[in-house]
Amino acid sequence: MNAKMNAERAAVAFSSVSFHVNGPVGRVILAGISLEVSAGETLVLLGRSGSGKTTLLRLVNRLLLPSSGTVLVGGRSTSEWNAIELRRHVGYVIQDAGLFPHFTVAQNVGLVPGLLGWTADRIAARCDEMLRLVDLDPVEFRDRRPRELSGGQRQRVGVARALAADPPILLLDEPFGALDPVTRAELQHEFATLARRLAKTIVFVTHDLREALLLASRIVLLQTGKIVASATPQEFLGIDHPEVRAFAASLAGDTGGVA
Repeated sequence: MNAKMNAERAAVAFSSVSFHVNGPVGRVILAGISLEVSAGETLVLLGRSGSGKTTLLRLVNRLLLPSSGTVLVGGRSTSEWNAIELRRHVGYVIQDAGLFPHFTVAQNVGLVPGLLGWTADRIAARCDEMLRLVDLDPVEFRDRRPRELSGGQRQRVGVARALAADPPILLLDEPFGALDPVTRAELQHEFATLARRLAKTIVFVTHDLREALLLASRIVLLQTGKIVASATPQEFLGIDHPEVRAFAASLAGDTGGVA
C-alpha cells in the first residue's frame, strides 16, 4: 500500500513496466521496470545505444504504451490521459530540436500556448521571455527561421518551445548529442543552471556519463532493458557493477565498448 501511495504521489512512476516490439512474444526492449521520479528531480537515464532509455522516455508522454505494467504521470495512468492533454502537460526536446522549418522562431515557441488558446499578446510576451531565458535576444531571433540558426541556437529554441506553456515535466532525448564538443559543453552548463532555477521535473536521456554527472540529481543506468544501477552522481562511480565500471572507464578515454 505504501509503495502504491508513493507511486501515485510521484511526478512520474513506472510500475513493473515492460515493452515488447511486435506484441507480447516479440523482442523485449524493457523488462519489469519499476521507477519513481520525484517532483523537481532531474533524473538522467544513462545507457548504451539499444538499452531502452529512449523507449522508457517515450512511455511518459504516451508516444508509446507499455506492453505490461503501468506508467503514471501526476498519479494518473498514461492510458487514462487524453494523449494531446498529456503532451501539453509534458515538454519534449529531441536531438536537433525538431523545429517546424516553415515556422519562425516565435511561431515555434508559441505553438503550444496557441493551441491552449492564449491571446496573441500573451503568446508574444511569453515567447520573448522564453528566448531571453535561453540566452537568445528576442529582437534578433524571433523572426528567424530554423535554417537561419546554428545547431546550438536551434537547441535553445527547442528548450524554449518545450517550456513555453510552463509544463511541470520536461523530457529531453539526447538534446545535445549532435552538437560540436564546445557548443555541447556550453549548453550542458547553461542547462544545468536553468534546471536548478526552474526546479521542474526533468527526465534526460544520454549515453554520455560526463553529461549525466553534470546534470543529474540521480542517475539510472539501463542495460538490455533493465535497471542495473540508480544513484546520485556522487555515489554512482562507487557502484560495483560491470556496466558502471565500463562507463567509468570512458571518463579516462577507454570506452570499454560504450556506445
